[in-house]
Amino acid sequence: MAVAIQDQKPLINLGLVRAHIAAGFLFIVVAMLMGVLYALQFNNMYPFPNIEFLSPGRVRMIHTNGVAYGFIMNVFLGALYWVVPRLTKRKVLSDKLGWLIFYVYLFIVLWAVVGILSGHAQAVEWGETPSAFAANGTWLFPIDELVMVGLTLIAIQFLTPIFQHGSKQPMYVSLWYFSVAFIWVILTYAMGNYLPEMIPGAGGATYVGLFIHDLVGLLVTPLGWGMMYYFVPSLLKKPIWSHAVSLLGFWGLAFFYPLQGVHHFIYSTIPMFAQFGAVVSTVAIEIMVVTVFINFFMTLRGREIAPVVNMPIRWFYTGMVFYVITCIQCAVHVQFWAQEFVHFTDWVVGHAHLIMFGTFGFWLIGITTDLWPRTFGRKQWWSPMLHEATFWM
Repeated sequence: MAVAIQDQKPLINLGLVRAHIAAGFLFIVVAMLMGVLYALQFNNMYPFPNIEFLSPGRVRMIHTNGVAYGFIMNVFLGALYWVVPRLTKRKVLSDKLGWLIFYVYLFIVLWAVVGILSGHAQAVEWGETPSAFAANGTWLFPIDELVMVGLTLIAIQFLTPIFQHGSKQPMYVSLWYFSVAFIWVILTYAMGNYLPEMIPGAGGATYVGLFIHDLVGLLVTPLGWGMMYYFVPSLLKKPIWSHAVSLLGFWGLAFFYPLQGVHHFIYSTIPMFAQFGAVVSTVAIEIMVVTVFINFFMTLRGREIAPVVNMPIRWFYTGMVFYVITCIQCAVHVQFWAQEFVHFTDWVVGHAHLIMFGTFGFWLIGITTDLWPRTFGRKQWWSPMLHEATFWM
């Protein structure tokens, strides 16, 4: 375990790493059960048809928000407590602040579940978390307000060592991705959870589309690729193929991704220039994705056996393949001619699941596969065969 030279205290708080990862996998179990429960209605098997508290719409919100905030963000936070100190050679701002963030984060997620099930959700897809300022809001569930405070604390916690490091030497690309993610998410969350409530009609819907996409593209995506730029070279024991290409992908993400959200509303009443702009930016970002894909597969050159013998690498590269497939699918689906037959179909649902589970789910499982035993001082898991079976299942 790495040790800070200045005070000989552990550089990494392993307790925080374990706590966030464990919480994340607890939430994914609950979220998946909610998904199965929601799906039963399509076979006329829903067990709670007349219970408002457990109506299918509210259960679906628990499924989606549980995956996004309960699972994905928790595991990413756990990984950040491992990666950021190693890349900066500095501890995060405060271990006490870390535990405060952890417990407050758990409270927010659980209280959001209560708020959603009790009927105080917002009419914002992926932003259903209750707000005290929403049309049906109540000060009993100021979830969005607490989230804004929490996101600010998280940014301060991790940006402090990153900026201290960056002020003295060039930053590795992972730190670039992490830095913008902490800043973008505050702006994105405020935009998606407040503006749609204030702006009626198509204008508000525009911000909903931007929020749906930017939450993935400006938070989950930079965190995900930042993690890949750390874990893949580390496990392959060789540097990334091209740092310049990695920065090309970074700036492509920063420039094109924020403009894509309107492609959720092709042929809507939103002005056509915004729709055309969303289509162009969507195709452009897919070109940037290809550069990232090439960078990682060129890094794999000479280590082609790694996905066979190294389980985390297998999870990572399988997720990358799914990512490229998803992006190609997206570039095709946003075309006006394609929207005529895929809009409001299960192709859209499949696209969302492929990126969230096929890519980011695989990456987070790969990260956990690598980190979890190491946080206990062990080199491998209890049963490698069980891991093998889990992957193929």
